[in-house]
Order: sequence, then C-alpha cells, then structure tokens
Amino acid sequence: MEPKNYIVTKIDGEYAYIKDEETSDELFIALALLPFGTDTGTRLHYENLEYSII
Repeated sequence: MEPKNYIVTKIDGEYAYIKDEETSDELFIALALLPFGTDTGTRLHYENLEYSII
C-alpha cells in the first residue's frame, strides 16, 4: 500500500474518523492504533502499517 496522508475529522469515544487528503474517503479507526496526542484536526501520515503525526 502506498503512503497516504489523513486528517482527523472527529473523535467519538475510542474511535476516530480520518479523511484521506487526496480522495476525501473517510475511515473509522481505533484511537489505540494512532499516535499518542492525536486529536481532532491532527494530520497523519500512513506508511508501512504505521501512522505518524505530521
């Protein structure tokens, strides 16, 4: 899978909604899989099965 950038649009309990910056596709993902400090508006980079804050 190619690297992608996302933005966190909403946090609902222990889950976050993230939107692909290129395609605007929205995903629903557990906060436990995202880096510590992730909040609404955080930009994320996904590569090699890992998210990092941009």
